[in-house]
Amino acid sequence: MAISLQKGQKVDLTKSNPGLTKIVIGLGWDVNKYDGGKDFDLDAAAFMLNADGKVMEDKNFVFYNNPKSPDGSVMHTGDNRSGIGDGDDEQIKVDLGIVPTGISKISFGITIHEAKERNQNFGQVSNAYVRVLNEASGEELIRYDLGEDFSVETAVVVGELYRNNAEWKFNAIGSGYQNGLAGLCKDFGLDV
Repeated sequence: MAISLQKGQKVDLTKSNPGLTKIVIGLGWDVNKYDGGKDFDLDAAAFMLNADGKVMEDKNFVFYNNPKSPDGSVMHTGDNRSGIGDGDDEQIKVDLGIVPTGISKISFGITIHEAKERNQNFGQVSNAYVRVLNEASGEELIRYDLGEDFSVETAVVVGELYRNNAEWKFNAIGSGYQNGLAGLCKDFGLDV
């Protein structure tokens, strides 16, 4: 049975699931009734961070335009441009066993594509969640439902995997940004 987290909660991932190395980060959302006349496109991304919380090279920023990290440990499975339908809207696969030792943390974010130009924000999004699945079995291990705490934000860091000695843990973050993908990238040490 999946562990349901609240904002700020942390949980062991590999310690409580011995032998687990391949996981899927599933991200999902729905768009509230929206009649702005433009598509509403949310995008998932993963930031592979060093001990200082920075991305050391652009290729360690994994998203629809860079779907795979150089070492193959993190892979975006594809861009969903509508969010329509049940289940995960986008997924990112992580092979914990081959994440380079210089990577201390992998942060996962959701951004709204062209949010400023389209006058869109997370106040128009509902049922957003992140979940961690065992890739081999499909079993949901961890789930964090973000709730409706956002209004003007155009990007959200939903959660992060982080190393704790030889184990991996998951932290439910739920932190919003008003300056979209550019703001996330800047905070993680990338120039856009």
